[in-house]
Amino acid sequence: MLETLKELCNLPGISGREDTVRNYIISKIEGFCEYSIDPLGNLICFKKGRQAAKNKVMLDAHMDEVGLIVTGIDNNGFIKFDKVGGIDSRVIIGRNVRIGENDIPGVLGIKPIHLIEKEDEDKIPKLEDMYIDIGASDREEALKLVSLGEEIHFESDFREFGNGFIESKAIDDRAGCAMLIDIIRSDMEYDCWFSFSVQEEIGTRGAAASAFTIAPDYAIVTETTTAADINGAKGEARVCVCGEGGTVSFMDRATVYNHDLYLKALEIAKKNNIKAQTKTRVAGGNDAGAIHKSRGGVKTITVSVPCRYLHSPCCVCKYEDIVSSRDLVKALAEEFAGC
Repeated sequence: MLETLKELCNLPGISGREDTVRNYIISKIEGFCEYSIDPLGNLICFKKGRQAAKNKVMLDAHMDEVGLIVTGIDNNGFIKFDKVGGIDSRVIIGRNVRIGENDIPGVLGIKPIHLIEKEDEDKIPKLEDMYIDIGASDREEALKLVSLGEEIHFESDFREFGNGFIESKAIDDRAGCAMLIDIIRSDMEYDCWFSFSVQEEIGTRGAAASAFTIAPDYAIVTETTTAADINGAKGEARVCVCGEGGTVSFMDRATVYNHDLYLKALEIAKKNNIKAQTKTRVAGGNDAGAIHKSRGGVKTITVSVPCRYLHSPCCVCKYEDIVSSRDLVKALAEEFAGC
């Protein structure tokens, strides 16, 4: 699963441009399940288990990552852009990026410090004052390499470091994708449905469609969530902690989770000796926000991997938390399918 995660994270795939990620996932699950691709680009899979499920269970992970998109090219050949997903402007300055199908390299730049007025030195630059330098001499040369509307993804090599940590772009939510691939390739007790969803980062759009198609009784969303186990954060402000297992939510900005399912998740974790923890702040949102409202309503729970520096070019998490999350998700799927 670690090698799968590495390969997934190194792929480009901002919202609406998930094709490369989807094709890779298909290469990993071919022969282990039935699958189809819907008009939005969701990859919907059915895995046959040893027994027919009493309840239809759907597992979800989103394929897209946050990134940027080309909106213009100025006369000097610099690329103008906008955000795709929720990105803090402070974390992208000076970063290496790649643009479009031709993988054009670039650097995200701003006005140099010696040209900034003193009163503006501590201000975060506005997006319109940033640009991407691809080494073009003018607009005409840049247009030979880059077109409007092309995706821009961060360039960040996957690496292992410290005491079991990993760092990369797009761990949100390629970690969830790696978990679901691993579960599909395993033996399952009950039949199960899977959705590798598109466009989560810009409004949970793909999951709304796939949940309507699958019409599950229960849904388990596999995600990453903010770990603030860093200097200056105390108590519930830490949200969750790297190394303490999968994070179970009772509420976020998009969903008030079924309380019985929340308690059941913690019970199943304890029963199976799986590390798990509670998300201690009502913040963020994920595909559960769309899934739980689908059709006549879906009982939904989310299990997230704690991840530092979320939505940045350098997300950080512990691999053992991905393993714990996978184990909990699979145990919950079997519990809900057979109850």
